[in-house]
Amino acid sequence: MSEGASPSNSGLKSYLRLLKSPGAGSLAFWGMVGRFPIAMRSIGCLMLISAVTGSLGDAGTVAAAMLVSQGVAAPFLGRLADRHSQRKVLLTTCLGHAVGMTLLLVAVGLRLPLWAMVAAAAVTGCTSVSFTGFMRARWAAFVDQSVLRTAYAMESMLDDTIFLLGPLLVTVLSSSAHPAGGLVACAVLTVTGSIFVALHGRSEPMSDHTPGEHPRRAITVPGVWVLMISYAGMGFSFGAVDVTMIAFAQERSQSGFGGVLLALIAVGSLVAGVTYGAVNWRVSQGGLLAATTCVLMLSAAPLAFADSLWVMAVLAVVAGVAISPALIAGSTLLQSVAPKGALSEAFSWLNSFGALGIASGTAVGGQLADLHTSAHAAWAGVVGGLVALVASLAGQPVLRKGEPAARPAPEMTTAEQ
Repeated sequence: MSEGASPSNSGLKSYLRLLKSPGAGSLAFWGMVGRFPIAMRSIGCLMLISAVTGSLGDAGTVAAAMLVSQGVAAPFLGRLADRHSQRKVLLTTCLGHAVGMTLLLVAVGLRLPLWAMVAAAAVTGCTSVSFTGFMRARWAAFVDQSVLRTAYAMESMLDDTIFLLGPLLVTVLSSSAHPAGGLVACAVLTVTGSIFVALHGRSEPMSDHTPGEHPRRAITVPGVWVLMISYAGMGFSFGAVDVTMIAFAQERSQSGFGGVLLALIAVGSLVAGVTYGAVNWRVSQGGLLAATTCVLMLSAAPLAFADSLWVMAVLAVVAGVAISPALIAGSTLLQSVAPKGALSEAFSWLNSFGALGIASGTAVGGQLADLHTSAHAAWAGVVGGLVALVASLAGQPVLRKGEPAARPAPEMTTAEQ
């Protein structure tokens, strides 16, 4: 249910009004460039290392090392950005990332031992900031509170686009140009996006750090923990549902259709995210998080009963409907509950827990699909959604403490920097 808000902050035209703000279009574009590799690095590792060494197991180990090191390092880098500025962190890490990626390419090209490739991958991961979190922190500093929901919705829409196009891009580069082409593109995109976002002065979050002062850390805030657990549950559901699609297609000897089903999930998420961001909701953000996680849980259940590829195709779109809205609601809530001056760190924690959830859901869903059927993996997705729902419901008291009081939405403006 939506309120009759002014046309400045509701409706599909709200996205165009946002992008017409000075500097908004360039921020959105370079932010998308910088985080395109999120959907490409793992696939690029798998394709390059398996092509050179012939071992998919080694390729998976190296890709996992990169992902784990990134998840561990991201909150630390986020805290450094809050204390010393995103600009310094982005410019420093993009240089380190280029060095790490070069070392990885050299290690693979020279067929060095597995430990050398893992070490290079760890360096690459440790210098990969949570670009998604950095961008959301920038939008919070750049636009007025009344249009922040629209900005987060646009970010979610761009994320869905990246996960639609990124795997296709890295696959084409690695298979048609050169096996290393995908990872080279990842390095170029990361460095280019990092530099241009770092130089976007209008959106630079202001640091409130005073020498000798020890500001409150985001991870010490109960509301942040509620969102972290909720994101872990959502991630678990995403991972299990992805496995469900792949396993379902394999069970019907149509492995290639698994990619189509995953793309349809992204389509459902994209359309729902655009619609969600265009509506000025009367319900509180805490209530929206509970509602969207409930839909997320319920939409995974029918996947266990699909009996044909075409039925599963429809259900895949439905399964994606709650993804972007749930993430948008969580992002909006985090902006209100995180300590002042700790937003980059807070978003980094959220993304790390979400990634941990995806990895766990993929692993558990894969085991269930191997031992039983794809239907069992789908039920794992339901369990992940249930965890997210319970966390969001149990955490309502602390989440609502951070929500701003409802007030008439003013005209959209960009924050003065």
